[in-house]
Amino acid sequence: MVAQIIYGLTHLEAVLLPLFEYFGTSSYAILFAIIFMETGLVIFPFLPGESIIFISSTLATRPHFFLDIKWLVLTFFLAALIGDTVNFEIGRNLRRMPFINRHLEADKLKRATDFFVKHGGKTVIFGRFVPMIRTFIPLIAGMFQMHYLRFAWYNLLGVVIWVGAGSLTGYYLGQLPFIQQHFSMLLLGLVVVLMLPSITVGLSKLIQNRRQKGN
Repeated sequence: MVAQIIYGLTHLEAVLLPLFEYFGTSSYAILFAIIFMETGLVIFPFLPGESIIFISSTLATRPHFFLDIKWLVLTFFLAALIGDTVNFEIGRNLRRMPFINRHLEADKLKRATDFFVKHGGKTVIFGRFVPMIRTFIPLIAGMFQMHYLRFAWYNLLGVVIWVGAGSLTGYYLGQLPFIQQHFSMLLLGLVVVLMLPSITVGLSKLIQNRRQKGN
């Protein structure tokens, strides 16, 4: 079992290409669902975001392979845009629930609301590039009453930058012989790098909680 996992991780191309070929054009729907759930449903923050965009865009450079970069960009763009909008609406509706309001302290609510009034735009755009965190930002923005049109505008900008950077980088790097020859190892390195911000935040929170308990 361990040997199979190691083989799969070090030979990702040999695993992924047949998998995409098996699902055929339904792969677009699967990719849409992954990005939509990762950005739109807070119970799926662990799903891959940048990595799945980069992987599929890289595979789109393979000769005679059915994935098309134009359709991939459109798929990821719509999935992320709709996902964040749904997440924002969930947050707005949660805010109206009496149960939630009873557990929100007035001073904390005011600070959070003021934060999104002042820094909401930057948070929506740049938070998208932090795995795990980006799943919760639209929800929190909705809960703390960020104006819908303001959210929609910055969300659109964030999605364009996020999808454009991930897909176009993957597509153009995927045409380089070096990338094709070391696809699996480079991809593993990318996943590790993308997970570092979330790991850092988690460790900082853990250390902070232990210090508070120690005091």
